[in-house]
Amino acid sequence: MLVTSYIVCILLCYLIGSIPIGFLVAKGKGIDIRKVGSGNIGATNVIRTLGKRVGMGVLFGDILKGWLAVAVIAEAIYVFFGQPIVDLEVRPNYAALQIMAGIAAILGHNFTCWLKFKGGKGVATTGGVLIAWMPVTFLGVIGVWAVVVFTTRYVSLGSIVAAIVLPFAAWQMNGRTDMIIISGVVGALVIYQHRSNIKRLLAGTENRFERKKS
Repeated sequence: MLVTSYIVCILLCYLIGSIPIGFLVAKGKGIDIRKVGSGNIGATNVIRTLGKRVGMGVLFGDILKGWLAVAVIAEAIYVFFGQPIVDLEVRPNYAALQIMAGIAAILGHNFTCWLKFKGGKGVATTGGVLIAWMPVTFLGVIGVWAVVVFTTRYVSLGSIVAAIVLPFAAWQMNGRTDMIIISGVVGALVIYQHRSNIKRLLAGTENRFERKKS
């Protein structure tokens, strides 16, 4: 029963994470988002291509995928397979189910089966997972991201720095060994997905978000 619940959780959360919201929204407007801008299906490229309002909708949707996987799907599966609803500290195997749900959703977004396993960079979906996993840690990390993006106008650099900070933030604000380790894994995945951005940052060719002039 326990193994079955893990398998069901991973499959469902992967499928939720794999919904290519940016691609679908752009396609509805007659644009293949993979062929414009950076070619990425994430919110940043959608904002550059279709505007802030549309892009923010995609951003919210990608965040929601991660949160739903951990806060709703993992919970529902836990209850469906007959586990008692009690305090988290005495819930056997629930923490592991949450971790699996979050990782599956992120991998679904990054490697969606609907687009030949090519997806986004996973920053927004990772954010949604963190909101469910460690909300206080998320606030600290998003603060770092905002400072870096505001001062440099590089969204990718903000995401990379936030990914580096994440396990240290988890250590300081959460303290659970399993969450510190998994935060390091999630952060490393975000950095890996930004490898092309890192090359452009080093070459000085990365796109900036320009501030509007008054």
